Amino acid sequence: MAEQAKPILQKPPGYRDPGLQAHAPSSRPPPPRKPVLPMSFRPRKRGRSCCLSCCCYTFLLLLLLLIVVAIAGCCFYLWYQPRMPVFHLQSLRFTRFKITTGPDGPTLTSEAVVRVEVRNPNHALKINYANTVVSLNTDGVDLGTSPSPEFTQAKMNTTVLKFTVPAKNQLVANVVAQRLTGGFRTKRLVVATEVRTGIGVGTDAWSTMRPSVKVVCGGMTLKAIEGGAVPKCKITVFKWINIIP
Repeated sequence: MAEQAKPILQKPPGYRDPGLQAHAPSSRPPPPRKPVLPMSFRPRKRGRSCCLSCCCYTFLLLLLLLIVVAIAGCCFYLWYQPRMPVFHLQSLRFTRFKITTGPDGPTLTSEAVVRVEVRNPNHALKINYANTVVSLNTDGVDLGTSPSPEFTQAKMNTTVLKFTVPAKNQLVANVVAQRLTGGFRTKRLVVATEVRTGIGVGTDAWSTMRPSVKVVCGGMTLKAIEGGAVPKCKITVFKWINIIP
C-alpha cells in the first residue's frame, strides 16, 4: 500500500529564510567613518598635558608666595606694631597780609609762619620723611608754599617743623579781596594748611619705601588758632586711604 504524501506547509506572509538573509546584501548603508587626519593635523595630547601641568605649577607657586608674604606681613606687624605719625598744626601767624589795587585788579601779598608738630608714636621704628612741602589756601586763593628737606625721626620723638610761607602779588577778584580784608581784620579768616611728604619706617639696618602722604589741617579761624585751638588733621595715603587720628 503506497505511503500517503505529507502535505507541504505554507510559509506565513512576511517570512524570511535566515540562511538567505545571512548571505543577502544589506540594504542599509555602512556607518560613516571618521576621516583620517594627516600627522601634522592630529592633536598632540602630550603638549597639551605639559602646558596644563606648567599652569598648575605656576598657580601653586604664586599661591605659596602669597601665603609666605602674608605670614611675613603678619609677623612684621605683630613684632613691630607700626603706627602712622601724628600731625598737629601748632601755630599759624601772618607777619604780613596786604591787598593792593593794581591795573589788573586787586593783588595779595602775604607772609605766614607755620609750625607743624609731628610725633612718632612707634617704640621700635624710626620714621623717614621725604622732602616736605607746606602750602596755605583760603577762600580758593593760594597763599604760597614752603619746602623742607628730608629727615629721620627717632623712636617716640616729637619734632616741630617751622615754615615761612610767602605769597607775592597774588591776583584775586574784587569780591574775594573784600572778604579777605574783612576776614583778616576780624581774625575770622579760615586758612587750610596742607603738608605733602613721603613717609617710611625702618631701623638702623633696614628701611621701607616712602609712599606719598598728604596731611590737611584746617576748619578753624585765625582767632581760634591764635587762642590755642588745635585743628584736626586728616592724613591721606596712596591718594585714597583717609586716616583721621
